[in-house]
Amino acid sequence: MATRTATKPSARERLLEAANELFYGEGVQTVGIDRVIEHAGVAKASLYNTFGSKEGLVCAYLELRYVRMRDRITTTLTRFRTPREQLLGVFDALGEAITDPRYNGCAFVRATAETAEDSSIRQVADTYRLWLRSLFTELATASGYAAPETLARQLHLLYDGAGQSARMDRDPSAATTARAAAAVLLDAAPPTAGTSTR
Repeated sequence: MATRTATKPSARERLLEAANELFYGEGVQTVGIDRVIEHAGVAKASLYNTFGSKEGLVCAYLELRYVRMRDRITTTLTRFRTPREQLLGVFDALGEAITDPRYNGCAFVRATAETAEDSSIRQVADTYRLWLRSLFTELATASGYAAPETLARQLHLLYDGAGQSARMDRDPSAATTARAAAAVLLDAAPPTAGTSTR
Protein backbone atom coordinates (compact mmCIF):
# COMPACT_ATOMS: atom_id res chain seq x y z
CA MET A 1 0.00 0.00 0.00
CA ALA A 2 1.41 3.37 -1.02
CA THR A 3 1.71 5.99 1.66
CA ARG A 4 0.99 9.62 0.98
CA THR A 5 3.37 12.21 2.26
CA ALA A 6 2.39 15.77 2.94
CA THR A 7 3.64 18.21 0.36
CA LYS A 8 6.27 20.45 1.86
CA PRO A 9 5.44 24.14 1.48
CA SER A 10 7.50 25.95 -1.14
CA ALA A 11 10.25 28.38 -0.17
CA ARG A 12 7.89 31.22 -1.20
CA GLU A 13 5.12 29.92 1.08
CA ARG A 14 7.51 29.44 4.00
CA LEU A 15 8.96 32.92 3.56
CA LEU A 16 5.49 34.46 3.41
CA GLU A 17 4.30 32.65 6.53
CA ALA A 18 7.48 33.58 8.40
CA ALA A 19 7.11 37.21 7.29
CA ASN A 20 3.46 37.21 8.29
CA GLU A 21 4.25 35.92 11.76
CA LEU A 22 7.30 38.11 12.40
CA PHE A 23 6.32 41.32 10.60
CA TYR A 24 2.82 41.32 12.03
CA GLY A 25 3.96 40.38 15.52
CA GLU A 26 6.97 42.65 15.80
CA GLY A 27 6.91 45.16 12.93
CA VAL A 28 8.48 45.35 9.49
CA GLN A 29 11.21 47.75 10.58
CA THR A 30 12.13 45.78 13.71
CA VAL A 31 12.52 42.40 12.03
CA GLY A 32 15.62 41.95 9.92
CA ILE A 33 15.66 39.88 6.76
CA ASP A 34 18.02 37.31 8.32
CA ARG A 35 15.43 36.49 11.00
CA VAL A 36 12.78 35.88 8.37
CA ILE A 37 15.12 33.64 6.39
CA GLU A 38 16.10 31.68 9.51
CA HIS A 39 12.48 31.35 10.65
CA ALA A 40 11.43 30.13 7.19
CA GLY A 41 14.34 27.69 6.99
CA VAL A 42 15.37 28.73 3.49
CA ALA A 43 18.53 29.98 1.84
CA LYS A 44 19.05 33.72 1.53
CA ALA A 45 19.09 33.34 -2.25
CA SER A 46 15.50 32.04 -2.09
CA LEU A 47 14.30 35.34 -0.70
CA TYR A 48 16.09 37.47 -3.27
CA ASN A 49 15.17 35.18 -6.17
CA THR A 50 11.50 35.18 -5.13
CA PHE A 51 10.88 38.70 -3.82
CA GLY A 52 13.91 40.71 -4.96
CA SER A 53 14.35 42.61 -1.68
CA LYS A 54 12.98 43.06 1.82
CA GLU A 55 10.57 45.66 0.45
CA GLY A 56 9.33 43.10 -2.07
CA LEU A 57 8.75 40.63 0.75
CA VAL A 58 6.93 43.25 2.84
CA CYS A 59 4.66 43.99 -0.15
CA ALA A 60 3.93 40.27 -0.62
CA TYR A 61 3.20 39.95 3.12
CA LEU A 62 0.74 42.85 2.94
CA GLU A 63 -0.88 41.41 -0.19
CA LEU A 64 -1.36 38.16 1.75
CA ARG A 65 -2.98 40.09 4.63
CA TYR A 66 -5.20 41.93 2.13
CA VAL A 67 -6.41 38.70 0.50
CA ARG A 68 -7.12 37.12 3.88
CA MET A 69 -9.03 40.15 5.17
CA ARG A 70 -10.96 40.51 1.91
CA ASP A 71 -11.89 36.82 2.07
CA ARG A 72 -12.94 37.14 5.74
CA ILE A 73 -15.19 40.11 4.94
CA THR A 74 -16.63 38.53 1.79
CA THR A 75 -17.42 35.30 3.63
CA THR A 76 -18.99 37.15 6.54
CA LEU A 77 -21.23 39.16 4.21
CA THR A 78 -22.81 35.98 2.82
CA ARG A 79 -24.63 35.66 6.16
CA PHE A 80 -26.69 38.80 5.50
CA ARG A 81 -29.62 39.31 3.15
CA THR A 82 -29.72 43.04 2.41
CA PRO A 83 -27.01 45.55 1.46
CA ARG A 84 -27.80 47.53 4.64
CA GLU A 85 -27.25 44.42 6.77
CA GLN A 86 -24.03 43.79 4.85
CA LEU A 87 -22.80 47.33 5.61
CA LEU A 88 -23.08 46.47 9.29
CA GLY A 89 -21.71 42.99 8.64
CA VAL A 90 -18.36 44.48 7.64
CA PHE A 91 -17.97 45.40 11.32
CA ASP A 92 -18.75 41.81 12.29
CA ALA A 93 -15.84 40.66 10.13
CA LEU A 94 -13.63 43.23 11.83
CA GLY A 95 -14.85 41.93 15.20
CA GLU A 96 -13.72 38.43 14.25
CA ALA A 97 -10.24 39.78 13.49
CA ILE A 98 -10.08 41.90 16.65
CA THR A 99 -11.05 39.06 18.98
CA ASP A 100 -8.36 36.77 17.57
CA PRO A 101 -5.74 36.44 20.36
CA ARG A 102 -3.03 37.25 17.80
CA TYR A 103 -4.60 40.58 16.82
CA ASN A 104 -1.94 43.26 16.78
CA GLY A 105 -3.64 46.14 15.01
CA CYS A 106 -3.93 46.97 11.34
CA ALA A 107 -1.00 45.49 9.44
CA PHE A 108 -1.24 48.24 6.83
CA VAL A 109 -1.12 51.09 9.33
CA ARG A 110 1.83 49.52 11.09
CA ALA A 111 3.77 48.79 7.91
CA THR A 112 3.26 52.23 6.38
CA ALA A 113 4.00 54.21 9.53
CA GLU A 114 7.69 54.41 8.66
CA THR A 115 7.68 54.23 4.88
CA ALA A 116 8.05 56.92 2.26
CA GLU A 117 4.94 58.28 0.55
CA ASP A 118 6.00 56.82 -2.79
CA SER A 119 7.02 53.37 -1.53
CA SER A 120 5.55 50.23 -3.03
CA ILE A 121 4.53 49.24 0.52
CA ARG A 122 2.24 52.25 0.71
CA GLN A 123 0.81 51.38 -2.72
CA VAL A 124 -0.24 47.93 -1.48
CA ALA A 125 -1.86 49.52 1.58
CA ASP A 126 -3.66 52.01 -0.67
CA THR A 127 -5.01 49.14 -2.79
CA TYR A 128 -6.48 47.48 0.30
CA ARG A 129 -8.02 50.73 1.53
CA LEU A 130 -9.48 51.49 -1.89
CA TRP A 131 -11.09 48.04 -1.98
CA LEU A 132 -12.65 48.54 1.46
CA ARG A 133 -13.90 52.05 0.65
CA SER A 134 -15.31 50.79 -2.66
CA LEU A 135 -17.13 47.99 -0.83
CA PHE A 136 -18.71 50.48 1.57
CA THR A 137 -19.67 52.72 -1.37
CA GLU A 138 -21.14 49.84 -3.39
CA LEU A 139 -23.22 48.62 -0.45
CA ALA A 140 -24.37 52.14 0.44
CA THR A 141 -25.43 52.67 -3.18
CA ALA A 142 -27.28 49.35 -3.25
CA SER A 143 -28.99 50.30 0.03
CA GLY A 144 -30.44 53.42 -1.58
CA TYR A 145 -28.58 56.15 0.33
CA ALA A 146 -28.49 59.59 -1.32
CA ALA A 147 -24.76 60.24 -0.76
CA PRO A 148 -23.08 56.83 -0.82
CA GLU A 149 -19.51 58.13 -1.16
CA THR A 150 -19.88 60.37 1.90
CA LEU A 151 -21.51 57.58 3.88
CA ALA A 152 -18.76 55.17 2.82
CA ARG A 153 -16.09 57.58 4.05
CA GLN A 154 -17.86 57.92 7.41
CA LEU A 155 -18.19 54.15 7.78
CA HIS A 156 -14.54 53.71 6.82
CA LEU A 157 -13.53 56.15 9.56
CA LEU A 158 -15.55 54.13 12.09
CA TYR A 159 -13.90 50.95 10.84
CA ASP A 160 -10.40 52.44 11.15
CA GLY A 161 -11.17 53.83 14.60
CA ALA A 162 -12.40 50.48 15.85
CA GLY A 163 -9.21 48.78 14.71
CA GLN A 164 -7.05 51.40 16.39
CA SER A 165 -9.10 51.32 19.59
CA ALA A 166 -8.92 47.55 19.75
CA ARG A 167 -5.13 47.68 19.66
CA MET A 168 -4.37 50.87 21.60
CA ASP A 169 -7.04 50.44 24.28
CA ARG A 170 -6.95 46.64 24.25
CA ASP A 171 -10.68 46.76 23.63
CA PRO A 172 -12.05 43.55 22.08
CA SER A 173 -15.52 45.11 21.89
CA ALA A 174 -14.42 48.02 19.68
CA ALA A 175 -15.97 46.55 16.53
CA THR A 176 -19.29 46.03 18.32
CA THR A 177 -19.26 49.65 19.47
CA ALA A 178 -18.39 50.83 15.95
CA ARG A 179 -21.17 48.67 14.52
CA ALA A 180 -23.70 50.31 16.84
CA ALA A 181 -22.44 53.76 15.79
CA ALA A 182 -22.67 52.70 12.14
CA ALA A 183 -26.31 51.65 12.65
CA VAL A 184 -27.12 55.11 14.06
CA LEU A 185 -25.33 56.69 11.10
CA LEU A 186 -27.30 54.58 8.63
CA ASP A 187 -30.59 55.45 10.35
CA ALA A 188 -29.80 59.15 10.03
CA ALA A 189 -28.45 59.08 6.45
CA PRO A 190 -30.91 60.42 3.87
CA PRO A 191 -32.17 57.95 1.26
CA THR A 192 -32.39 58.59 -2.46
CA ALA A 193 -35.78 60.12 -3.25
CA GLY A 194 -38.47 57.47 -3.33
CA THR A 195 -36.21 54.78 -1.83
CA SER A 196 -36.43 52.97 1.48
CA THR A 197 -33.11 52.08 3.12
CA ARG A 198 -34.63 49.57 5.52
